[in-house]
Amino acid sequence: MSWAVGLVLLVAAQRLGEVALANRNTRRLLAAGGREVGARHYPLFILLHGAWLAALLWHALGAPTIDLPLLLVFLLLQVGRVWVIASLGRYWTTRVITLDDRPLVRTGPFRYFEHPNYLIVVLEIAVLPICLGAPWIALVFSLLNAALIAFRLSVENQALAARR
Repeated sequence: MSWAVGLVLLVAAQRLGEVALANRNTRRLLAAGGREVGARHYPLFILLHGAWLAALLWHALGAPTIDLPLLLVFLLLQVGRVWVIASLGRYWTTRVITLDDRPLVRTGPFRYFEHPNYLIVVLEIAVLPICLGAPWIALVFSLLNAALIAFRLSVENQALAARR
C-alpha cells in the first residue's frame, strides 16, 4: 500500500469516527429538547464527502507523490478540526441541531470565526487533493462543496438567529 492510499484511508477512518461521535451527540441533543433544522440536505453532505474520499482513493491507487509542505498544511487543518470539535464538546454534530434556550459557544475558534468548521472543511477539500497531485479533484469538489455550504450556512444562520 502506498503512502497516499494510507493517508486517504486514515482520513476516511477519521471521518467515520467523527460521524459516530456526531450521531451520539445528535441523539443526546434531541433527547435534551434540541430540534434539527434542514435535515433534507444532510444526505448531500454524506454523498459529497463520500464521493470526495472515493475520488481521492481512486487517484491514490496510482501511487502519486505527496507534497510534504501541503501535507503539513493538511495536518494543521486537522488540529483546527479537533479544536472545533473540542470547543463544541457535546454540542458538536454534523447536522444542524439547536437548543433554543442555550447560549451559543463563544470559546476556542468561535471567538474568532462564526463558522470555523466550514472554513476548515473548505480548505481540507482543496488542500488534500492538491497535496496528492489531483487539482481537478480539488476544483470539482470545492465548487460542489461551496454550493452546499452556502445553502447550509443560510439554514444554520436562520436557525441560530434567535440565539445571537
